[in-house]
Amino acid sequence: MTMTWKQKLKWRFVGIGGRIIMGLWGRSLRIKTIGEEAYRQLRQEKKPVIILIWHGRIFLVPYFFRFQNLMPLISPSQDGEIAARIMAGWGYKILRGSSSHSVVRAWKRMKAELQEGGGLIIVPDGPRGPDRQMKEGALKLARETGAFLVPVSFSAARGKYLASWDKFFIPYPLAKTVVIYGKPYQLPSNLDEERLEEERRRVESMLREIDRLSDNYFRR
Repeated sequence: MTMTWKQKLKWRFVGIGGRIIMGLWGRSLRIKTIGEEAYRQLRQEKKPVIILIWHGRIFLVPYFFRFQNLMPLISPSQDGEIAARIMAGWGYKILRGSSSHSVVRAWKRMKAELQEGGGLIIVPDGPRGPDRQMKEGALKLARETGAFLVPVSFSAARGKYLASWDKFFIPYPLAKTVVIYGKPYQLPSNLDEERLEEERRRVESMLREIDRLSDNYFRR
């Protein structure tokens, strides 16, 4: 869709303003990272990775993963446009699409990115849920490319859960925050459709467990 100069100016300000706000917010947090070593090793070896994070935990994603040359799959919605504008200035390879929109064009780009040893960020229950129920797209990509699935979750000592379908979590500024990486997981290359469903349930459980660990981290 062709935009007027006023629309272009508006979205430019959204991107710049969003990065300023998110940058200040993110820098104020006292972030502790757990389990990142295996992920970093895969990236250094240029192995393909797919970062998985539930929709309810994506608030810090633009700030935390900035300048890592990752490709996020972002919904072609109004909210997705805001995220895309913010992330575009932080070194992300922006790709628009979602499970509720056609991803035929995006699929080839994601597959090519992984085959070149790149990294994706996929929200497996987004953009409309159901909450924490994993869709198969990321698994099929991993099966076709040999990519490692890396579950990630965020939580904080102080924050707000919104009354939304995904229980969206926003850490308060200055809060102690934890980022937990799960162990990278690679699917068998000869996975058939029946076993794919078994793997979907397994990876879904892994993601839920990472969420549980992050939420309980500051309650110990």
